[in-house]
Amino acid sequence: MNAYTPPTQDQLLAIRVNAGIEEIAQNEKFAHAEPDLVEAIVEGVGQFAAGEFAPLNRVGDLEGARLENGVVRLPDGFKEAYDAYVEQGWNSIASSIDFGGQGLPFTLSCNVLENLGAANMAFNLLPMLSVGAIEALEHHGSRDQKAKYLPDLVSGKWSGTMNLTEPAAGSDVGALRSTAEPITQGPHAGKYKIKGQKIYITWGDHELAENIVHLVLARLPNAPEGSRGISLFVVPKYHVNDDGSLGPRNDLRPVSLEHKLGINASPTCVMSYGDNDDCIGEMVGAENRGLMAMFTMMNNARINVGNQGVQIGERATQQAMAYAMERVQSARAGSPDKTPVAIIEHPDVRRMIVRMKALTEGARALLYYCAGQVDLGTVGNKDAANRAEILVPLLKAWGTDVGVEICGIGIQIHGGMGFVEETGAAQHWRDSRIAPIYEGTNGIQAADLVTRKLGLEGGEAMISLFDDIARDAANEGALAALADECAGIARWMRNEASLDDRLAGSVPFCTMAAVAVSGWQLMKQAQAVAGGAAPALAETKPVTVRFFLDRVVPEALGLKAGAVGGADLLYSLPAEKLAG
Repeated sequence: MNAYTPPTQDQLLAIRVNAGIEEIAQNEKFAHAEPDLVEAIVEGVGQFAAGEFAPLNRVGDLEGARLENGVVRLPDGFKEAYDAYVEQGWNSIASSIDFGGQGLPFTLSCNVLENLGAANMAFNLLPMLSVGAIEALEHHGSRDQKAKYLPDLVSGKWSGTMNLTEPAAGSDVGALRSTAEPITQGPHAGKYKIKGQKIYITWGDHELAENIVHLVLARLPNAPEGSRGISLFVVPKYHVNDDGSLGPRNDLRPVSLEHKLGINASPTCVMSYGDNDDCIGEMVGAENRGLMAMFTMMNNARINVGNQGVQIGERATQQAMAYAMERVQSARAGSPDKTPVAIIEHPDVRRMIVRMKALTEGARALLYYCAGQVDLGTVGNKDAANRAEILVPLLKAWGTDVGVEICGIGIQIHGGMGFVEETGAAQHWRDSRIAPIYEGTNGIQAADLVTRKLGLEGGEAMISLFDDIARDAANEGALAALADECAGIARWMRNEASLDDRLAGSVPFCTMAAVAVSGWQLMKQAQAVAGGAAPALAETKPVTVRFFLDRVVPEALGLKAGAVGGADLLYSLPAEKLAG
């Protein structure tokens, strides 16, 4: 497996052009995000990720996490790398200054995770889940809960998790059965006894952090059925004393670790709460409002999972380019010189390499545009907040889909050596494949786009996005046409289509919309580079943008038939006939 080289210049370009970091820094809340600091953070975390996280990627895949006598163990080196991550302050970038954070824009937190995840996607899930837990507690925790849990979560001394899924409650979270019984007497009066089992809990247990703060969804007695009856609880691995020190272990444990296709160094736990009827938790927010509170964490996680598509795409692209430069095979077709050449000289390999690069850069442009809109929304820009809401499903769904595609192309470039484990190319594909599934499958993201997100401002929030693209892309015929088609489909879905028709066309529509936004943001990058920005990219950026606009955008135009085809054909056979 090749080493990781941080794409610092492309990241800085996306942060400046797509996120609009200078506009973000004009607000008092983010005024200290000055150009020199931004550059130092991007360069610094890139070097840290390459030096500390990347060397553990292969050993993490081969050895994985393991459960021994009730304790989750990681390969040698993980503890030291995590300690260095905490010591250098990377976990605290975007958290509130009130709790020891640096108060910098979310955009820069995304860059920290991008570099860490490209270096080691499985390891990066540990800080990624903690970031979500911090945000949930910042928004919904009580004053006492914030004081008790946030300082050590922000520093990274403690880590956080999200506990939704149960054996009978996957995408339908409302079907969960974990319970929370009020405690009325004794030292824990006012708290709750938590009981139940959760599955697929990422980094649900480990020894890298001193404590683990679990955010757990459960039901109170006599709570309404479905999602209306879910409450959220904070359940620490170790009880926290009034002075902040750690007390005895809570009644929770990892029952087993899942054996997975990829991300083997990320312990995916089956967690059991209350085996001895003594698991204590505190309610976060109001009764029966837990899903709303948890959604704060889920929304953050969906952006960061979309980021994973960028991360794994970047790593697979670097690996494939290095191999294509070194692997010598056959003479160039049509060349009078019959000397074998590196495979990167062959037209189809060159096509694949450029496609990998263009898709990765397009997803990165979408990531930072989304992050920038989140930051602007944080400081009170309602239009930006609405736009971020629309961009989240595009980023999560399309970003992770192209991550899988890029990794698949990387295996193809390696040929037979990609299909065996020796080169590490297969690991990138295996790691990538979870991202379209967790934090809401990509089908759920597309459904969200054509239901809740389409309804923002009566549909005008979404349509205005496509109108902005069409206006700016007046000289880019295919991109302008794609934006116009997206606006037309949005109007049809809003005004004419049944719910079944919208859902049947949601995935192709989501892809069309994501490609339109990514092409728009890449176009802005190319214009900035032509104007003198990022001289290091002056030769490469025009080529990758041109490929995206001339080849990827027209492909997306071809998805219209699926977006407006409706549901009738899908249901023209009964399930038994379709399956039989």
